[in-house]
Formats: sequence, structure tokens, C-alpha cells
Amino acid sequence: MQTASTNICERMGCSQELSEFKCGTVIGCHLCNKSIREISLLLNIPQSTVSGIITIWKQLGTTATQPRMTEQVQSMLRSTVCRNCQLSGESIAKDLRISCALQISKPTVHRELHRMGFHG
Repeated sequence: MQTASTNICERMGCSQELSEFKCGTVIGCHLCNKSIREISLLLNIPQSTVSGIITIWKQLGTTATQPRMTEQVQSMLRSTVCRNCQLSGESIAKDLRISCALQISKPTVHRELHRMGFHG
């Protein structure tokens, strides 16, 4: 029996993280030369999700969930920008990669700065 919240989630597309097993299954199917569409139909997950899993796996070599940006890193990002507002996103990302030993990309820096209210 499905509850009302389950039906809403199905209709509205509530996001959930896939299990490691399911992500591994996606990669296994990909390595067996299945298309994104075939994998999507086989595992009953959206094609965009399948594509995202494969892309992350190709870039990082893993499907494990990556750590989120902590408040400490956000604070360091804010102070870096406040000290020198003319730094490029790439140089800020590089500084954070060195100082925090954390993989962070230029788009992530831009997204976080925009979310914090810095627009440029």
C-alpha cells in the first residue's frame, strides 16, 4: 500500500541518493557497453541520473558520495573573497585545494559565492 507522501514523491520527483550497489550496477552495465537508455530502463532510474553517475565515475574514478562544503570551508571562502575581491574563481579554488586539501572546482566556488550573496 502506498501512502500519500510516496505518491507525491513519485509525482514530484523527490531526490534520493542511490545506494552504492545501484551506482555500481550502473557502472557495470556501462562497462558492458549498455547505452544510457538501456541502463535507465533496466534499473528503473532516470537517464539523467545514469548519465550523471557515469560522468562522475569517469572524472573521479568512484561513485562514492563526495563530502559537502562545510561551514569552515564556507567561512574560508568568504574571508578569501573579502580580503581580495578581484581573485578569479580558479585562483580561489586553487587556494582552497591547497589550504584545505579538498577537491573543489571553479563552478563550485562560483555557485557557493552566488549562494552567499556575492555577485559579479
